Amino acid sequence: MNVFFGVAAFLSAAVFLIHTFLGGRTIAVPLLKAQDLHPVPKLTSYYCWHIVTITLAIVSGMFVYAAYSQSGTDLGWAATLLTLGYCLLGLWVPVAKSQTYKNMPQGWLFLPIVIMGVLGGST
Repeated sequence: MNVFFGVAAFLSAAVFLIHTFLGGRTIAVPLLKAQDLHPVPKLTSYYCWHIVTITLAIVSGMFVYAAYSQSGTDLGWAATLLTLGYCLLGLWVPVAKSQTYKNMPQGWLFLPIVIMGVLGGST
């Protein structure tokens, strides 16, 4: 077993659960309740929310496969690259939009996953 990919799988599953359950209450529900948004951007954002949910679950599964399969290193690297993109975007947006990491910590959640993915792909 590739322990680093295993830890990345566990951490990415945790991010998936945080996104789905905590984020759903604090982001998706208020989005749907917003009366000042036109239905098209509101529902498109909600649709994108679910795309992210699905993608986070798949990334976790990719890391699980990479952890337990000798032939899974390439898939582990793919999951690591996706996670790196999420991390960089999550670190850039708060700065670019004059927000704080306290209010938008998502990028930091992905950093340990990226580190574990790089270590897993390098062993």
